[in-house]
Amino acid sequence: MAHFLFNHNGLRAVAIGTLVTALGACGGSDVEVQSTPLPPPTEQPVVNYTGPAASTDDVANFKRALWDNIATADRCGACHTQGVQTPTFARNDDINLAYADTGALVNLAQPSESRLVTKVAGGHNCWLTSDSACADIMTTWISDWASDSDAQNQATEIELQAPVARAPGSTKNFPESPALFESTVYPILQTHCASCHTNSATIPISPFFSSSDIDEAYEAAKDRINLDVPDDSRFVVRLRDEFHNCWSDCQQDGNAVSAAIAQMSDNIELTELDGNLVNSDALSLFDGTLASGGGRFEQYVIAKWEFKTGSGNTAFDTSGVDPALDLTLSGSYNWVGGYGVQFANGKAQGSTTNSRKLYDLILGSGEFAIEAWVAPANVTQEGPARIVSYSGGRDRRNFTLGQTLYNYDVLLRNENTDVNGEPALSTADADEDLQAALQHVVVNIDANNRRRIYVNGEFTDDIDDIEGGNFLDWDDSFAFVLGSEVSGDFPWAGTLRMVAVHNRTLTDEEITKNFDAGVGQQYFLLFGISDLIDVPQSYIVFEVSQFDSYSYLFAEPFFISLDSNAQIPDVAIEGIRIGINGRESFAGQVFSTLSTSINAASYSAQSGQPLSRQGTIIPLEKGPELDEFFLTFEVLGDNTDVRVEATPPAPAEAADLEAQPDIGTKHFAEINASMSAMTTVPMSTPSVNQTFSQLKQQLPSVTDITSFLAANQMAVTQLAIKYCDTLVESDNLRQAYFPQFDFSQPANTAFNGAARDGVITPIITTMLGTDIDTQADAALVRSEVEQLIDRLTQCSSTSSCDAQYTRTVTKASCAAVLGSATMLIQ
Repeated sequence: MAHFLFNHNGLRAVAIGTLVTALGACGGSDVEVQSTPLPPPTEQPVVNYTGPAASTDDVANFKRALWDNIATADRCGACHTQGVQTPTFARNDDINLAYADTGALVNLAQPSESRLVTKVAGGHNCWLTSDSACADIMTTWISDWASDSDAQNQATEIELQAPVARAPGSTKNFPESPALFESTVYPILQTHCASCHTNSATIPISPFFSSSDIDEAYEAAKDRINLDVPDDSRFVVRLRDEFHNCWSDCQQDGNAVSAAIAQMSDNIELTELDGNLVNSDALSLFDGTLASGGGRFEQYVIAKWEFKTGSGNTAFDTSGVDPALDLTLSGSYNWVGGYGVQFANGKAQGSTTNSRKLYDLILGSGEFAIEAWVAPANVTQEGPARIVSYSGGRDRRNFTLGQTLYNYDVLLRNENTDVNGEPALSTADADEDLQAALQHVVVNIDANNRRRIYVNGEFTDDIDDIEGGNFLDWDDSFAFVLGSEVSGDFPWAGTLRMVAVHNRTLTDEEITKNFDAGVGQQYFLLFGISDLIDVPQSYIVFEVSQFDSYSYLFAEPFFISLDSNAQIPDVAIEGIRIGINGRESFAGQVFSTLSTSINAASYSAQSGQPLSRQGTIIPLEKGPELDEFFLTFEVLGDNTDVRVEATPPAPAEAADLEAQPDIGTKHFAEINASMSAMTTVPMSTPSVNQTFSQLKQQLPSVTDITSFLAANQMAVTQLAIKYCDTLVESDNLRQAYFPQFDFSQPANTAFNGAARDGVITPIITTMLGTDIDTQADAALVRSEVEQLIDRLTQCSSTSSCDAQYTRTVTKASCAAVLGSATMLIQ
């Protein structure tokens, strides 16, 4: 077997001769993040230890990082102590003896494979409602201990392990129509699970496999149904083995669901692999070698949410720093496959008591960093829409990371800002740093320097106008929350894949390191091809991850042999396709055009031979535990499967569409910008900005003139009136725009004769422009405005024509032109 070192950001490999020496348990295929969170705060629930002092620095590190956390009675201290139960790694009489009993239970080179981790992951005395969260926290404590040991000073190792060779098997696949599910499994789920697993439940808990929408229920249920072995279905295991909300006898309830799944399965035909295919061995996602997580910097993490649970309404703080700041999910949210939570109008909020650890640890350091993997749903959100906050409501906060359109916003309460953290620091409009895609965002904040925002490892170059200041005005009664603090108030739509709070700022190198480490679980899948070419232990390797709840990401394939003495011949490779569950995937076959060859000149015994830098998305079918993948080839050495491309159908005769207009209307944003330019009133002026916000939905959203409605014109008119009103009522703007007109005169004299030119000429010149062939005739527009002024200045004893009315006539003249086609048409 060969061992390889990989840098996660693309394929980088160096062979090494020996494994990193580990304490106790054997190594494995996982690559563990060697994180080193802050030492526990003073309120950490440690046992009062009065025994002998630590004999070495490593024993002291063991006590600080691991023993202080596990030796409490609610964790391991109730059993694994002297005279109670062996091994006595939580004993409280002698820390050196506890240390000696722990050696066989930890793997400092790969903490996630430690016996202590696997035991709690299997449900042994987990102190939380999630075994996986306990395992993550235990891993963090062991990693913290390992951070000061020699094992951590060596490079993180990925050991590519040869998977068990198996041919792609016949399998059953879910039909497109939910009809079969609806008549078999769905009635049981809807009868017994709808009080929780629907989006309309009092406390909705995802996944919504009991939804009244059968399509939504079917999609949510697929990865909990095993069509090949119904008894292994997650639905069955939850009832029969885990006793989850049984409605009568758990064994009988589990059997009933298993029977319903079997009935559904019996009506689905097997998908047989085409015998003509040239195919590799088959793998599931978890047959691969874990590739993600290596190299994150987490020395100062005080709270972290990785969203690994995948169900329920709790997002666990896995930082290992007590008190754990677990968050309760509510409102509209969904768990996302591959780790993450998607928010629509929902939130995840911690208690004010546990949120106080942020207050204590950040005020103690005087600096902090917010880190998040964020995927905004769109770039139209405003408010700012709340993403990450430590606040007490809509108008008071300690800090917030938010979104406004294409901008990230940072609100921070300090001695130089108000109680709501304003003025905010925002990324530049023109840069459009925020995109509706997965992004790594870091905000550095400290008392002596200005706020800094980083996106995907790069500083955004946005300079904070507000000087740094202390956090002594922070309120320790606030709560940490992801999403909107108040339901429906500035909600954020999007997905969070990971959020962390550090009580130190991160350096540029540390930010880049965490960005390069990526997020979620990623695996190297080794597809065996030894029986197809004359190279022992040979594989085509893809880096694969669950991209979201609906798809997998396959990226950067390379060829490698795990036999370091293998001789590499010339082997042609053409047309790689990815198969799933007995058939080639109908989508994502970007490698089908690949044409290359493996040869000794290009091959490296250390890193293999890259085949492509591309990646692709493959639709998820049964879920990561059940989907089986394989590769097919058009040409692989002497093996061929010639594909004859079907003759494409003749293109349809072009439709004879109606002639399209040569002109169009401006949309809402263009209208607002044009009115601002034509009146010299800034768009940011509070009065016009508020009116625009109210009318935006009523203004045209497209430029197609055939879709322009009377309601659109009403909104245009109202906005024009507000701009003109603001122009005339502002002394400075009015004087600059109408310098030759006397507004102190009553209307029946101010507009007499040539005096009215002081109003009409600036309006015509500014709003119609000059030398524009397609613009309205200036003389005709002037005539219309003249007639309007004549009608409005026909004063009598019953109508007032004072100087205030002079302003009113000017506003009407302005709005008549501004709200007309002279502004609107383009």
